[in-house]
Amino acid sequence: MSVSLERLQALRRQSGGPKPASVAVPVDPVLDQVAKLRGLLRVKRSSAPRIVQSTDRDIPGVELVPGLWFREQVLPLDVSWPQALDGTFARSEPIPSADLLFFDTETTGLAGGTGTRAFMVGAADVTPAGLRVRQLTIANTAAEPAMLETFQTWLSPSTILCSYNGRSYDAPLLKTRYRLMRQQEPLSGLAHVDLLYPTRRRYRGVFENCRLATIERRVLGIVREDDLPGSEAPGAWLGYLRGGSSQLLKRVLAHNHQDVVTLARLALHLEVQPCSP
Repeated sequence: MSVSLERLQALRRQSGGPKPASVAVPVDPVLDQVAKLRGLLRVKRSSAPRIVQSTDRDIPGVELVPGLWFREQVLPLDVSWPQALDGTFARSEPIPSADLLFFDTETTGLAGGTGTRAFMVGAADVTPAGLRVRQLTIANTAAEPAMLETFQTWLSPSTILCSYNGRSYDAPLLKTRYRLMRQQEPLSGLAHVDLLYPTRRRYRGVFENCRLATIERRVLGIVREDDLPGSEAPGAWLGYLRGGSSQLLKRVLAHNHQDVVTLARLALHLEVQPCSP
């Protein structure tokens, strides 16, 4: 019995016929390596340790508004303050003691400029109760406007600023921050006694330098213990912002506190020590 061609074709279709040979797709070695690297990275990300925020986050003082801390201390005066400093050391008229505001800032960098901000402002003034030291510290950048507003309340038209290199650094930096925060800038109209210049006139060539730390040690007999250098202050504050402990920030507070106390003592010392013309 013969089988027609049509019948054979129908039987072949029913059986599925021979399967075509599969064609191997070449693997790109570069893409394969990238895929493996991505896999490794995913493993590393998933196994990375979690960053745990420190539980030691306290900042000394009172929180005036969220993120702004205020601390005030009154120290007994170890010497009798005159009603006015002679002013000759600063080449000025007599300086009423009640108008003096000794101030210093701790900042995020030493270069200045619009990218540098003050995260701490310390100030000292002479009161009937003693030397009053006030400090403002911000625990986040959102509190900066409140810090500037509070510092402005410590000033009056008769305030005489007193600093150490503050005419070139601290005051210009604060002026910039006031402008960037769109606040009225209160410093430009105030008198400013910068103790760096009479100190240089008196002690240039006497000591290895006229840094405040050198002058307070060699002239005032102040020896700081466990002092955190000012150059490490930016790292201490940034570490706190990232969730770190407040221990280093507390040392910055102590450093700033001593700075403004030293300014008051140095002003008294320069008043009685004649400076070179």
